Amino acid sequence: MKKISKESFEKIFRNLGSHKILILGDVMLDEYLWGNVSRISPEAPVPVVEIVKETVKLGGAANVALNVQALGDQPVLLGVVGDDKNGQNLKQTLKGNNLSEQGIFADPDRQTTIKTRIIAHSQQVVRADREKTDEISPEISAKLFDFIQDRIKEIAGIIISDYGKGVINGGLLQKVIALAKENDLFIGVDPKETHFMNYKGVSVITPNHHEASFVSGKRIKDEESLEEVGWGLLQRLEAESLLITRGEKGMSLFEKNHTLTHFPTVAKEVYDVTGAGDTVISTFVCAKAAGANFREAALLSNHAAGIAVGELGTAQVTKEQLEEDLKHFVD
Repeated sequence: MKKISKESFEKIFRNLGSHKILILGDVMLDEYLWGNVSRISPEAPVPVVEIVKETVKLGGAANVALNVQALGDQPVLLGVVGDDKNGQNLKQTLKGNNLSEQGIFADPDRQTTIKTRIIAHSQQVVRADREKTDEISPEISAKLFDFIQDRIKEIAGIIISDYGKGVINGGLLQKVIALAKENDLFIGVDPKETHFMNYKGVSVITPNHHEASFVSGKRIKDEESLEEVGWGLLQRLEAESLLITRGEKGMSLFEKNHTLTHFPTVAKEVYDVTGAGDTVISTFVCAKAAGANFREAALLSNHAAGIAVGELGTAQVTKEQLEEDLKHFVD
């Protein structure tokens, strides 16, 4: 699918930006140390990076919230940090981006997840992670669920952003998915392969081809294996749809009505795929809230991802950028 009808295009962009979208998942900080390399260390055969600049960005589920915000919708972010300096930094960074910290719970038994990337001459040299990935306690899970329950009537969709850092667990997922169904809410998941079978019954799940291959136990190498993996996972998950992102080969959408739609890549230049999954799930759920069908939502997600991978680091695609890019594909 390459085109969208004029009627659908106008309807979606007219409605985009008028909804609250709840994001539940692993919030984190992305720290970037920027520098230059002019010599090799005498201590080991590694480059010496002379740091000239430091920047901090929101990552994980917090980056999903930024993507939702960029599309004009109001993100309701829900996650867990440690009772530590990085947790305070994350909350301050949320405030600096006009995002509420009301749904961010501090747990003294955890540390805030922070990923530190050293960048030299626009290339990532190394990444260091500080994190605790044990599942959150039943008490914190209960607080998260109560928060969602109290706001369920205000929101138009739910995004599960699972980075495998402990917030998303089987018990909490079951309750959230059931609550979404009771309230006829669209629920989309950016998955972690180790939790895959806990996402049963969601509206859309967006694995990349590596994750889909790992979970199914069969490598995607051609159209035949793609279909075998896609239809098999859709059936096992009892989901409404499955969107497999395939890198330079674009995306493939499997729907429970037995429709398979391929979306060729629209990326002009792939500079950095960091955060591309956040862009895909955010755009899909926001598009559905704006009245798009599954194929239209996937088309918008494909174009948003094409814009995002052309920038270094996590990037957010605005409603205006997406509208400008997509208007060349209106039929």
